[in-house]
Amino acid sequence: MNGMIVILGPTASGKTTLAAALAAEIGGEIISADSRQVYRRMDIGTGKDLDDYVVEGKTILYHLIDICEPGSKYNLFRYQEDFLRAYQQVIARQHVPILCGGTGLYIEAVLKGYNLSPVPQNQELRTKLEGKTLDELTVILRDLKDLNGSHMHNETDVDTAQRAIRAIEIEEYNRTHPTERRNFPEIHATVFGVDIEREERRRKITARLRQRLEQGMIEEVRQLLDSGISAEDLIYYGLEYKYVTEYVIGRISYEEMFRQLEIAIHQFAKRQMTWFRGMEKRGVAIQWINAMWPTAQKVSFIKSKIQNPNSQ
Repeated sequence: MNGMIVILGPTASGKTTLAAALAAEIGGEIISADSRQVYRRMDIGTGKDLDDYVVEGKTILYHLIDICEPGSKYNLFRYQEDFLRAYQQVIARQHVPILCGGTGLYIEAVLKGYNLSPVPQNQELRTKLEGKTLDELTVILRDLKDLNGSHMHNETDVDTAQRAIRAIEIEEYNRTHPTERRNFPEIHATVFGVDIEREERRRKITARLRQRLEQGMIEEVRQLLDSGISAEDLIYYGLEYKYVTEYVIGRISYEEMFRQLEIAIHQFAKRQMTWFRGMEKRGVAIQWINAMWPTAQKVSFIKSKIQNPNSQ
C-alpha cells in the first residue's frame, strides 16, 4: 500500500492494541504520537504498555518512545524532526508507517506540515506572567491564538501554568518572527479514529487508573524524584505526574489525589475528542471505528478501507 495509516483516539480507547494488531498483519511499524511517552522511565503514568507491541510472539517495531530524559521539555518542533526521521526509516525498510496516538496537535502538525521554528525562552515575558493563574494564562493564550490565527496549543496539552506560559511564549514569538519555510514533505495518510462511547470511556479510565496505581505508579514518581528530577518539572507534565507528585510531596491526600486525577483524565479525554472533531472541521477526513468491535473486526475494516478507499 502507499502512504501512512493514522490511528487516533482518546485515552483508554484501545488504539495501541489495534495499531499493533494491524502492524502484525500488514508489515507495519508504529510511530508514536504521544507527547509524554517520549520520556524514559515515565512508563506507568504515560501508559506505555509496551506489552501491547508484542502480537502472537512477534514484537512490532515502534518509534518515538523513550527518546529523551525526564525533566527536559520536549516540543512540537522536535517532534516534527523526530517523526520525519522515523518515517523515512520505516519507508526505507519498505514497511507501512502507522502513526498512533492521542496527541492531536502532534498528529495534525505532521498531516498538515505545520511551519515551525525553534522558539527561545523569553525571560522578560516569563517574569511578567509569573504568578498568574492557569485560567488567566488560558485567556491570554486564547487571545494570542486568535491574533495569530493559530490552531496550536489546545487545552489538551496546556493543563499546567508552566505549559501555558511556554505556549504563550511560542505564540508571542510567532507573532513577531515570520518563520522561514520549513521543508516538510506532504505525507499521504488515511486516518482512522477509535470512537468509544462516553460512559464506557469513563469506566475504562477509572479502572485503568486503579490498575496503574496498583502497578506502582506512586513508586515510579518517587524514583523519578529520588533521581534528582524536581517536583515542579514532574508537575509540568500534567495528569498522573502532576497529581501523584503532589501526593508524594505531601500537598494533597491519597483520596484527593485519586479524585482530582480521575476528574482530570476524564476532562483530558473529552478535550482530545474536541480536538479530533476540530481536525475534521479543518479538513482532515477521519473514518471512525467502534471501540467495542473485536480487534479482528477493526483490523479487517481498516484493511478493507485501505484496499478499497471508496467502499461504504
